[in-house]
Amino acid sequence: MTAEPVGLVVRVVGTADPLAKPLFDDLAHEYGTRYGGTAEQVRRELERYPAEEFAAPHGVLLLLLEDGAAVAGGAFRRYDERTAELKRIWTHPAHRRRGLARRVLAELERRAVATGYDRSFLTTSPRQPEAKHLYLTSGYAPRFDVTADPETIGPLAFTKDLPTRA
Repeated sequence: MTAEPVGLVVRVVGTADPLAKPLFDDLAHEYGTRYGGTAEQVRRELERYPAEEFAAPHGVLLLLLEDGAAVAGGAFRRYDERTAELKRIWTHPAHRRRGLARRVLAELERRAVATGYDRSFLTTSPRQPEAKHLYLTSGYAPRFDVTADPETIGPLAFTKDLPTRA
């Protein structure tokens, strides 16, 4: 992997912001390819949470912009009083292997702490081994047997204690 990218701008957006369209379009394509289902079915799944859950005061949707275009992003919403649930972590296919997802993850964690959360929770699918690797190498504790066949587990859950604010 190359050095951490520079020259990126973090922008907080709403789910309907035109800048977020590439994130949702690409996630719909990616999930449809990996799991099946029509584009409409996948889009409904991506939109099943109300937009306000990913907005202040309990959540955020952020993008990394490069030259004004979204190259990565992610979100969190309130899972419980102490816990932020991370969702929609994404990197544009043309920008993968640059450390962008790791940067999004770190920014989401930082903002979750600033919001008052001290834990994070997320799930990924067994058909996303790159996501599993990211979370395992970023300090997330698996809540499943890592030696089991992932396809027999279902969603792969992870948690992480976040540093408290100084």
